[in-house]
Amino acid sequence: MRNFGIIEIEAQRSLRLLYASNHIINCVIKMAKAIIQKAFKFRICEPSKIVQERFEQTLYLCRRLYNASVQERRDAYTINRISISYQAQQNQLPDIKVTNPEYKNIHSQVLQNVLKRCERAFDGFFRRIKARQTAGFPRFKGQNRYDSFCYPQSGFSLTGDKLTLSKIGKVKIKLSRNVVGKVKTCTIKKECGKWFVIFTVETSVEPLPKTGQSVGMDAGISAFLTLSDGTRIDNFKYYESTQKKLRVAQRSVARKKKGSTQRRKAVNQLRKIHQKIKNQRNDFQHKVSTYLVKQYDVIAIEKLYHFGYVERNP
Repeated sequence: MRNFGIIEIEAQRSLRLLYASNHIINCVIKMAKAIIQKAFKFRICEPSKIVQERFEQTLYLCRRLYNASVQERRDAYTINRISISYQAQQNQLPDIKVTNPEYKNIHSQVLQNVLKRCERAFDGFFRRIKARQTAGFPRFKGQNRYDSFCYPQSGFSLTGDKLTLSKIGKVKIKLSRNVVGKVKTCTIKKECGKWFVIFTVETSVEPLPKTGQSVGMDAGISAFLTLSDGTRIDNFKYYESTQKKLRVAQRSVARKKKGSTQRRKAVNQLRKIHQKIKNQRNDFQHKVSTYLVKQYDVIAIEKLYHFGYVERNP
């Protein structure tokens, strides 16, 4: 009888292991078939003066519509204690185009996306309130805080390196790589006086070839990463190495009169330096992460609780 009991226990263990292995295989298959969203960002090659004016005009009108929608929601709740939905504001767009003919020069879905942004801002505010988190009430957007507009579904087409935008025209982009996947949205963004286009696409996950290698990583201060096989990845410290240029640019801003044209130019120059530091960091991190993912099948990272460590070791 004991032998039969042992055989039964071993059979149950084998079934559990078989079930676990099948579950892992099914998870891997699902991940392989999963649809993910990716973003491709390209710079627009020196748009013509007419196109730049249309970009600026579109940004200005979208920002004005966003601020008006925020004001309407505020007043509706403050005065009448009612909440206005996205659908109610969207139904007002035809009347807005009649009273403000300049909005006829903007694609309809771009205007709808502006109202969607406003709705997401209020939804996020109330969600944080319910979760008892620190929540900032949706604010009005100034000229420096509204820098993009989006075609969520249609109104754009990409042929080679030529991008056609409804109500704006054709522009040439620096197509540094192919856009892989189904394009869902097209966003035009202004950064430091330069214009960029961001395509959001849906694509499937493509597993990388196996290498049979695994590694552990430890993040440090003197070195960006130290791997368990002895590889050391240095930290280039782009911010620290640009301190001299930053000091000169910041002092130039401080000497200029607020609201003047010269101060605006100095602020743009300072912004360009910070933008370069950001680009250097992103480029470095993407290259390191791509190398690690392609080189190793398993990557182990130590989980540290930094806040508790600081409290115990002031």
